[in-house]
Amino acid sequence: MRRGWIMGAIPIKGDTDVMESAPMEPQAEPPEPQVEPPGPLPWHSRSPEETVSALGAGPERGLSAAEAPFRLKSHGPNSLAKPHQEPWWEEVVESLTEPLILLLLGVALLYGLLGEIRDALTILFVILAVSSVEVVNEGRAKRAIAALRELSSPTASVLRDGLAAEIPSADLVPGDLLLLRAGDRVPADLRLLETVALRVDESSLTGEAVPVAKDAAVRLPAETELGDRRNMAYAGTLVAAGKGRGLVVATGRESVLGRIAGLAEGAREPRTPLQQQMRELSGWLLWLALGFSLLVPLLGVLVAGQPPQQMILTGLSLAFATIPEELPILITIVLGIGSYRLARERAIVKQLRAAETLGSVSAIGTDKTGTLTENRMRVARVFADGECRTPGEGEIGPTEGWLMQVAVLANDAQLVPSGVEGRFLGDPTETALLEAAEAVGVSVDGMRRKVEMLEEYPFDDVRKRMGAVYRLDGELMVAVKGAPESVLVVCSAAAECGRVRPMDRSLRDGLLAEADRMAAEGLRVIGFAGLRMDPGEPISIDGVESGLTFLGMAGLEDPPRPEAAAAVASLKSAGVRVLMLTGDHPATARAIALRVGIPAERVVVGRELELLSDEQLREVVGEASLFARIAPEHKLRVVRALAARGEVVAVTGDGVNDAPALREAAIGVAMGQSGTDVAREAADLVLLDDNLATVTSAVREGRKLYENLHKAIRFYLAAKVALIVSSLVSVLALLPVPFAPVQIIVMELFMDLGASTTFVAERPEGDVMARPPRDPRMPFMNGAMQFGIFAGGLSLAAAVVVAYWWSLGQGVPLAEAQTAAFVAWMVGHLVLAAHMRSERQPLLRLGALSNRAYLLWVAGVAALVALGVGVPFFQERLHMAPISPAAWAVSIGAGLVAPAWWEALKWARWIRRGANPARS
Repeated sequence: MRRGWIMGAIPIKGDTDVMESAPMEPQAEPPEPQVEPPGPLPWHSRSPEETVSALGAGPERGLSAAEAPFRLKSHGPNSLAKPHQEPWWEEVVESLTEPLILLLLGVALLYGLLGEIRDALTILFVILAVSSVEVVNEGRAKRAIAALRELSSPTASVLRDGLAAEIPSADLVPGDLLLLRAGDRVPADLRLLETVALRVDESSLTGEAVPVAKDAAVRLPAETELGDRRNMAYAGTLVAAGKGRGLVVATGRESVLGRIAGLAEGAREPRTPLQQQMRELSGWLLWLALGFSLLVPLLGVLVAGQPPQQMILTGLSLAFATIPEELPILITIVLGIGSYRLARERAIVKQLRAAETLGSVSAIGTDKTGTLTENRMRVARVFADGECRTPGEGEIGPTEGWLMQVAVLANDAQLVPSGVEGRFLGDPTETALLEAAEAVGVSVDGMRRKVEMLEEYPFDDVRKRMGAVYRLDGELMVAVKGAPESVLVVCSAAAECGRVRPMDRSLRDGLLAEADRMAAEGLRVIGFAGLRMDPGEPISIDGVESGLTFLGMAGLEDPPRPEAAAAVASLKSAGVRVLMLTGDHPATARAIALRVGIPAERVVVGRELELLSDEQLREVVGEASLFARIAPEHKLRVVRALAARGEVVAVTGDGVNDAPALREAAIGVAMGQSGTDVAREAADLVLLDDNLATVTSAVREGRKLYENLHKAIRFYLAAKVALIVSSLVSVLALLPVPFAPVQIIVMELFMDLGASTTFVAERPEGDVMARPPRDPRMPFMNGAMQFGIFAGGLSLAAAVVVAYWWSLGQGVPLAEAQTAAFVAWMVGHLVLAAHMRSERQPLLRLGALSNRAYLLWVAGVAALVALGVGVPFFQERLHMAPISPAAWAVSIGAGLVAPAWWEALKWARWIRRGANPARS
């Protein structure tokens, strides 16, 4: 027999029958704990009490903060493999054994055999310098990527000293008490102590496709197969539904996953599509460079009559300087360091390929709660007994008291001991309900101590509600909360001023209208219902969620983040559409959308979306930007529809069921604070602060990253073109090559140093967020890129040829003419790099002094040229000689003027664009 919702007196703070949490006594540093080894012991054959005793753990408070480090030291980190960290000397050896370095060593050896010991020593010094630059730059990239892995490492919810906390999964130790919830990836092997409707997907271990129901109370025979151990949860499996607690019994290599996985040490980051393209381009350019490196010395001997010995050395030096071996390294450096900068903006790039794609994002589907809003919920209004009021104002009526008790019982938020910052730990909505309950005098701790949970039915996206059954003073109590329309469906009565009124159509319509009115104010509305059951009634979800008494509603407020409107406006100006995809009420969604600047003229709800064909949905997503009351499968359809329209889509998500949409999107963005482990694993980008403004920063950084990579490679290849062309043209003119072999090697050092350091540090151009997204179908080596490479290379070659030929025409010795050519090249390649630092902005608007790495590059070139021309020691080793003032003027003038066409072109385009920077 069922009766109306009538509960006893509301436990008030200070009630003498409520046990308060005992104050914690200070603990002395414990001795080394004697814990049974966590190897292949039959934990599933032990009772929870035996497990607690064997592990020396507290079933309610977990380990102490003082004891955990001892166990971590004893058992090691909870990780399957530790990436191999190469010592610096191994990286140096690896660099020195690269094919091109070996080629350069061959050149040094030839110089030595020919008796040119000083030249050989100079080349050896350059070899060390080149290797050092490469090791330092690659080390920066590797450290950046390693830091990303560290930042994106998963966390686990544990109780230590009775306090709920999130710690890195690697810090888990045997005896830790873990809290499990739907969406968590189990981080270690656990003996379950408590389960509430807990189901775990163990397909990664057993191949069983159906999630397994878990029961902490059972005790199983030692020979029970892995897939039948219902009282265990194993590392690597997924919590599909429900919640539970468990003690860690094995970590790292000692876990079942650790023993069977045999993961390789130091797994490498897979190549991104751009890295693969550059590797293929490098292969093609390799043969081109080798061809010219053979052609120039061959023509020098056969046509210009140059000494074979000198031309062989020149050919080998040209091969070293022109083969584009740095292209893949450049990409790794730019992507790795760029991704690390994103991490400093609180956006963790899990895959380097995501850093490439960020610059192409044209549409972002974002959640509302926590992303656009502060995720700082508070109960602003309570509707009960036919009136809506602010909680805590005056005395509460009986119905509101019942409502608050349901809010406490149908709630997954964890209570932490008094005196600790943050009274509750859990979902912001649920913690806000607990705070509101305590504000009106309902003791959360007292309520939970008085009742015994018998069954729980967690929230899901189909029912849109959660329920729980409790025993209180021998009676069974049902507590249900969820979306008002969902809760009303399972109610047959409503409480009003202490009485129960049968539910009819007019009453239900009136309550739904009140929910709509509250939602129109921007409130998130939650309905509450309850019931008393006879102890003998069978408990099932269908039986429990029927014939309930509706108690009222709470309206929770989550204001927009202060920076949300600016973030949306910035994305709009960058040509990126922002769509809101939320499961919240349409009126609530519209109120927030209007406040942050998302178009809200049309709101598409989930039930409307279900009636649309794929073709119709493609039309709708082109017009509507606000989708409310949508389930995760609806979000997936929206993402697919946007992609079918040619959009590059980024989508945010935090739940288990968001994983398909996160995988489907070009950039899946998971919430780092509120997101589940499954969402974070499925995503490409993790936001540490769950903030849309961080997505805006990520898009800006992604665009800058891609542009800087574009600029670096363009300059790098243009400099190589200049070296080949100036050498080839001089040989065809029956003249010696304009550079001594040692000079060519030194030029390569500065070329690589500038390309791999300066352009990485370049700031974004002022219009980076005022331009439309990059078309991902556009090839990296497009027409504009090819024009920049060849035009830039030819202009730098022209500067060299002018200085070199003019000097030879003056009848000066070859060493002086080559010195003039060297000076022209060093000045010209700096000027070309300065102009190529920006695509669209003139240098004066960009700021000539804005890049400190470039200024150091300039200082290094100036010092080298001054030493090479003015100090005899360096003159001999660089094959340079003093030159006349006229030669200085011609060399510097040619280096300054020849590449200047680039800046003139940018000014012309800038003036033509006028005030519209988005125009090309």
